[in-house]
Amino acid sequence: MSTDSAAPSLRIFTEPQQGASYDDLLTVARHAEATGYDAFFRSDHYLHMGSATGLPGPTDAWITLAGLARETSRIRLGTLMTAATFRHPGPLAITVAQVDRMSGGRVEFGLGTGWYAEEHTAYGIPFPGLGERFDRFAEQLEVITGLWSTPEGEEFSFDGEHYTITASPARPKPAQRPGPPILIGGGGPKRTPALAARFATEFNLPFVDLDTATERLARVDAACAEIGRDPAEIIRSVALVACVGRDDAEVSRRAGRIGRQVDELRANGLTGTPAEIVDRIGVWRERTGITRLYLQILDLADLDHLDLIAEQVAPQLG
Repeated sequence: MSTDSAAPSLRIFTEPQQGASYDDLLTVARHAEATGYDAFFRSDHYLHMGSATGLPGPTDAWITLAGLARETSRIRLGTLMTAATFRHPGPLAITVAQVDRMSGGRVEFGLGTGWYAEEHTAYGIPFPGLGERFDRFAEQLEVITGLWSTPEGEEFSFDGEHYTITASPARPKPAQRPGPPILIGGGGPKRTPALAARFATEFNLPFVDLDTATERLARVDAACAEIGRDPAEIIRSVALVACVGRDDAEVSRRAGRIGRQVDELRANGLTGTPAEIVDRIGVWRERTGITRLYLQILDLADLDHLDLIAEQVAPQLG
């Protein structure tokens, strides 16, 4: 699948906290690689949501990606989004750099504030208020990019309100220089666009409608203008739940297996026959200029779903 601006790339996005083992994720990642998808991404959550049981229990995002780095060869690997509340920035910079080296430079690093209070309570993770979470998020971006970009042989220091780094050797370096692509997303009206303008390689629109998407992208463009950055440097992407079928009956069956209503999915995701999906993606491209789509796949056992999209949607996007 092409990754140029003429043909948006399709990426697989999974939510393993809803119920998936490492072996389940490995099967999907390998199948996505074999069928031509550009990337395999996963969420960073420790607790299931809604009516899901979450069995057999959560898998850690970066331990998972480290394993996949050694068991795949081409597909890019990343998170939507790593929660800044879960890890200190110094060790996180080491972790991501190591996985990037393990993969031969295939990691993409999505980072966000963290938002799901219940999972923090369930596993003893501090969950400060939104203002402090944004402060910590901003400092983590400073620290992680600073550690990665420090020239070899020099040291990195940082004196923040929440994190202090003193004379770090700033190692290891990622395979990608100065570091893996950084993804930022979300709906904050001021701080999110400002951080995206400063740090993001890609801005992701998670599960929003077209009007909301255009508003958020306009804010990022304005934030780029304020600091003199060309907004065209930032890749635009969207994450949407996928429910594709060869006919309406198959669409309905797939919706039922993930506990969703077809009408709701049509309104809020990429749902319908391949022809309908191609048309819908065309509207997204025209309105927002997106060049990447993260297809949220909620039934990880349904590999035929991936095959259908690869065979009947992807070839029509060029």
